[in-house]
Amino acid sequence: MIPETITSPFQVDEKGYYGQFGGAYIPELLYPNIAELAENYLRYIQSPDFQEEFNNLLRDYVGRPTPLYFASRLSEKYNTRVYLKREDLCHTGAHKINNTIGQILLAKRLGKRKIVAETGAGQHGVATATVCALMGLDCIVYMGAVDIERQAPNVARMRMLGAEVRAAMSGSRTLKDATNEAMRHWINNPTDTHYIIGSVVGPHPYPDMVARFQSVISTEIRRQLAEKTGSELPDYVLACVGGGSNAAGAFYHFMDEPSVKLIALEAAGKGVNSGHSAATTALGKPGILHGSKSLLMQSPDGQVIEPYSISAGLDYPGIGPLHAHLFTTGRATFVPVTDEEAMEAGLLCSRLEGIIPAIETAHALAYLEKLNAAPDETVIICLSGRGDKDLQTYINWFGDRLKK
Repeated sequence: MIPETITSPFQVDEKGYYGQFGGAYIPELLYPNIAELAENYLRYIQSPDFQEEFNNLLRDYVGRPTPLYFASRLSEKYNTRVYLKREDLCHTGAHKINNTIGQILLAKRLGKRKIVAETGAGQHGVATATVCALMGLDCIVYMGAVDIERQAPNVARMRMLGAEVRAAMSGSRTLKDATNEAMRHWINNPTDTHYIIGSVVGPHPYPDMVARFQSVISTEIRRQLAEKTGSELPDYVLACVGGGSNAAGAFYHFMDEPSVKLIALEAAGKGVNSGHSAATTALGKPGILHGSKSLLMQSPDGQVIEPYSISAGLDYPGIGPLHAHLFTTGRATFVPVTDEEAMEAGLLCSRLEGIIPAIETAHALAYLEKLNAAPDETVIICLSGRGDKDLQTYINWFGDRLKK
């Protein structure tokens, strides 16, 4: 169920802002498209026929609801109750499909026949290629040349699904640059193309729209936790944050529950102050990137600083405006996690629970070492994706340790 519009300090306002963050800072050529979306998206997605088609596809095609799994061995190790929301069990292997299903249904209603998308880790690209194949729409996915190399399995999946994968060769040749290229493509093809943004970034209404499609995660968590424990409310919800779509989905129905602590884990890379990091809240300041005002890493003269993370999906110099608002209001705590901490957490989860997590998700798992939750407290971790796509990175990192 996609949530109705509600009054909350953490929901977008009528101008497309979360507090001081958000808006639509876009080229003139895109105004008709953005205006059409902003004026109609709620009417479309809250209509009974949309909701029925969306929910049927989530159930029968995506495989929802995903399990809320009690991780007994992680719970024993950290002496608390750890539950994993298994978004890795969605069709295509990550939460991204929730949003692409919603946006492809919206694109159909807008009369668009071509789709463009950006991707970092490749999961959003795969999810977009998947729904385009499902609906018979043309699909172009922009991906940084560096990410094409380190996420080769997902590139092959996109091409097998019929998508054209185009390399972004500028800048750091990662997610930021793929987003730049995708937006340029949309500017040049505004009438017949819909841009499926994969995270809670971009001009309004994208951050709100993506968060609503992903809010199915927290809807299910509340219901499932009540069935397992008698209470809908955990003590903690943890999720990794790049742009922040899985975190937005996991946090959505807890933002107005002050007893629930929301913790977002950012990619510190080689260290927050190493010059090789993507820890936006630690290093960023307000600015405009990819069509909205948010927090982003930038030089004193306003140039975007190239981010770094071993995780392609967190290798982004900003966060979505909702997360910037959650950070500045103190509603959510944002914590940097290094490559080393994330990789060790990924290996530990694999060996304790038999679940190989995406490296993005491993950043959230790593925080269990520092959380110090009480034995009677409940910790939910959004396990946003599976680690198949990252096996080569794991192999390269651990080397001989994987031969033992």
